[in-house]
Formats: sequence, structure tokens, C-alpha cells
Amino acid sequence: MTEKQANRLFDLTNVVLITLAVIVCIAPFIHIIAISLSSSRAIMSGEVTLLPIEVTWEAYKRVFTDASMLRSLGFTMYLTVITTILSMIMTILAAYPLAKSSLRWKSLIMFFIVITMFFSGGMIPEYLLVRDLGLINTTWSLVLPNLISPFFLIILITFFKGIPDSLEEAADVDGSSHFRTLFSIVLPLSAPVMATLSLFYAVNRWNGFQDTLMYITNPNLYPLQLKLYQIVSNAQASDLLRSEGVGMFEIMPEGLKAASVIFATVPILLVYPWLQRYFVNGTMVGAVKG
Repeated sequence: MTEKQANRLFDLTNVVLITLAVIVCIAPFIHIIAISLSSSRAIMSGEVTLLPIEVTWEAYKRVFTDASMLRSLGFTMYLTVITTILSMIMTILAAYPLAKSSLRWKSLIMFFIVITMFFSGGMIPEYLLVRDLGLINTTWSLVLPNLISPFFLIILITFFKGIPDSLEEAADVDGSSHFRTLFSIVLPLSAPVMATLSLFYAVNRWNGFQDTLMYITNPNLYPLQLKLYQIVSNAQASDLLRSEGVGMFEIMPEGLKAASVIFATVPILLVYPWLQRYFVNGTMVGAVKG
């Protein structure tokens, strides 16, 4: 076998393996879509696989006419935007000085940052702290505790270290302040990693569930994931009642659960195409430079 044929065989093998991996990843999502569009009879009989059976939009009608679900969607979007903006501001302001070799006590500061990635005070002390600060049932209880990710901070520090010192030295000669250098030179050069970290922060907040379960009891402040949890729990209760012969249900709970999952997933998925051109570059550059 020639080298050219070996390369073709290698490329073909990669394509096949990647295609199989993609199918394995998207098949469950397609299955959920099929369930959300199928009739109750088809779901109950187990006929639904990757294609909807007896297509109906009833589950989606239930979801989109639920005022509490729409309120949760609006609050989650607001919460995600606020958290992402504040997290990026704080991460940038922390990473820029820590990327400077001249910063005093830099090693000690980095030690305290890194140690938080391995050890924490625990769930109960964290809850007591949030409660004593008067943040229970407020938006800030979902924003402040996880405002900066140490992992994302390290990525940004590594990226900033890769920016040539000559650019900042030239700015210093021209009398530029640190803030002006940061906003006029450093940040414009950091668009890929900024977009990548913003996406990471947004996805983490959008999918956040544990903190909402701990800190939020006000229905008006229920994020989408907590609302989805309630729907799944209620659907499981409906399944139990049905198995005991109590009550009749027009829509199979599985269909409503599936429609709710799609409703909660699609909005954040729509963000990816807009940031795709930055995503890979931002992740790789921030990981290897320094």
C-alpha cells in the first residue's frame, strides 16, 4: 500500500468514526423531538423511535400557552445575559493583572485561585453564607456565588500572556493607562477567547439547576431548568397515578416532558452558530499559548 493510499484510508476511517460519533450524539435529541411530536397512543405503545408517529403539536401548544413557562424563559434569558456580562467583566479585570510577571505576590494569589478548583467549603456553609447575606430568593443568589470560574480565568490569563509585550510597551511609551491599553489593545486582540468564554459562562448559567433548587422558592424567580424539573416530577407523578388507574390524561406525560426539554434546549443551541468561528480558535489558543 502506497503512502497516498494509506492517507486516504486514514481519512476515510476518521470520517466513519466521526460520523458514528455524531449519530450517537444526536440520536437521543432526535428521539426526544420525535416523542414531542407524536400522539399519546404512539408513545404509550412504544412505536416512536427517530420519527414521529401520528404527528401532533398538542404538547407544544401546552408548553407555549403556559404563562409560567414563558415567564421562566424570560427570566432565564435575563439571568444568563446578566451573569455572562458580569462574569466576563470580573474575569477580564482579574486575568489582566495576573498575566503580568511584575505583579507582586502573583504566585500566592494564583495558589489561592487554583486551590478553589479542588476544595470548597461545602454545600451547607455556602447556603448559610448566601442566607446570611440576605440573598435567598433574589437574582443575586444565582449570580454572585459563581461569578468567576477559576478554570476560565486561567485560560484567559494564558491567552493574555501570549500577547506580545512590545504592543503594551509601545502603548506605555505613548502614555496610555492600563485601562486604555486593556480596552484599546488587549481586548480587540482577544475576540476568539472572549467569545468562547462568554459562551461557556452562558451555557453554564442556562443549564444551572442546583443553586436554583437551593436558593429559590419564589415561583416568579424560577429559571427554566427548575421549571423543567417540576414538569418532569409532575409527569412522573402522573405516570404513577395512571398505573394505579387514577384519572385520565389527554396528553401522555412523556410527550409534554419531551416538548419541555426541546423548549429549554433550543434557545441556547441557537447561540452556537453565531460564535462557531471563534469557538475552536478561542479554546485552542487559550490552552496552548504562554
